[in-house]
Amino acid sequence: MADAPTLNNVKVMVIDDSNTIRRSAEIFLAQAGCQVLLAEDGFDALAKIADHHPDIVFVDIMMPRLDGYQTCALIKKNPKFSGTPVIMLSSKDGLFDRARGRMVGSNEYLTKPFTKDSLLKAVAAHAGRS
Repeated sequence: MADAPTLNNVKVMVIDDSNTIRRSAEIFLAQAGCQVLLAEDGFDALAKIADHHPDIVFVDIMMPRLDGYQTCALIKKNPKFSGTPVIMLSSKDGLFDRARGRMVGSNEYLTKPFTKDSLLKAVAAHAGRS
């Protein structure tokens, strides 16, 4: 635990329609001391973001109803949350996908399957920026 003291009580939201991805992220983040909020899709997430004000949001790109790009754009358009770091999660690692993520305001892009290390590094890099 000594390697991640800065992550204690960082509030992290993970939005992904895959239960496996949500659970893995939750386990990795909770072990590092983060408070973890989970959402299955963009609509679910937007209500929870308003209630819980997460410090960092991880969002899957490919989701039903409201995809990651739309979800990120809506978070960034809200003046209350425009400063909240949003990190895209995707199994697609193309230049176009990364560029599109940047266009809607994402702060970083993680490729799935992510490792515990890459997830925690992303949180550490953005913690305290919101």
